[in-house]
Amino acid sequence: MAAPPAPLPSELDDGSDLRSLLERVEEGLTAFLARERGRQEAVTPHEADPARAVAELVRSGGKRIRPRFLLSGYLAAGGTPGERPVRAAMALELLHTAALLHDDVMDDAALRRSVRTAHTWHADLHRARGWRGEPRRYGESMAVLAGDLAWAYADHLIADLSPEVSREWFELKTELIAGQAMDVAASAAALADAELARRIAVLKSGRYTVHRPLVLGALLAGRADLASGFAGYGDALGEAFQLRDDLIDAFGDPEAAGKPTGADARAGRTTLLTALAVRREPRSPGWVSAARTAPPDRGRAGATAHAAVEARIAALLARARQCLADAPLSPEWRRRLAVTAAAAVYRDR
Repeated sequence: MAAPPAPLPSELDDGSDLRSLLERVEEGLTAFLARERGRQEAVTPHEADPARAVAELVRSGGKRIRPRFLLSGYLAAGGTPGERPVRAAMALELLHTAALLHDDVMDDAALRRSVRTAHTWHADLHRARGWRGEPRRYGESMAVLAGDLAWAYADHLIADLSPEVSREWFELKTELIAGQAMDVAASAAALADAELARRIAVLKSGRYTVHRPLVLGALLAGRADLASGFAGYGDALGEAFQLRDDLIDAFGDPEAAGKPTGADARAGRTTLLTALAVRREPRSPGWVSAARTAPPDRGRAGATAHAAVEARIAALLARARQCLADAPLSPEWRRRLAVTAAAAVYRDR
């Protein structure tokens, strides 16, 4: 199995300029969500249930990797600290929150960031109070509404920044939905296709996690000329980021990950890891949709696929670094983004 290059940073490379902006994003999210929750609670408690779910998921933590890349793109493009990039970074984190709330319903996930998911919490509340109807349906409905609300918050925060940012934002959202739809359909059809898995990874994670956030940051700084270099770096790194997620789900430590692992195999999800394992051992039960309750197969097929995915991650990281070398960036930002790339793909959660 391929080992990551050494030494690797244990944290993403945050200079004081980036740390300061990220702190403003956290403060802004806390204040905005408290204000929205209070405004809705003033009418009726149940009106505030979706706002409460959004605030609790944001407060539970997360890597904030999308805001980090947006702000990195902004600073690398010569932007100076201000309100516009902070609002855009807040919007991106809230869009990610919307996606997670919906993901957890689609995946029937019980935990997210080591706490109960919104739909399970609301289902338990329904049972405890003896309300009418199905607890599961109630919980899922409230989580979907919370996701919709987080999406509305995101659109509100990014509105009126600039026509160029609006167009990029639209592309980001449509690609995210397209990737999710492909993922759901491929899982239902039990398709173990490596090229399809790559396309899903690029759309579902690659562009939404790295490529589009970086370009949004560059556009906010008035540097549309950086879009091409950021696109190449972002697509390669974003795909590698998703592949690491796939490996963590299959072979990671649930405690470190903050959620149960093995969900991809149980759901018959189309990932490069599963596609390569099935190609190696077509009847390997841990990787096909018929074995949705089985843990991932960690035998020969799984080990071979694991090594192949690690090699793909290393190749994608090298490609991302080459795109940085070719981009019109300062040496300092080439270095910082290269360090960030390594930290983003060699992680355990």
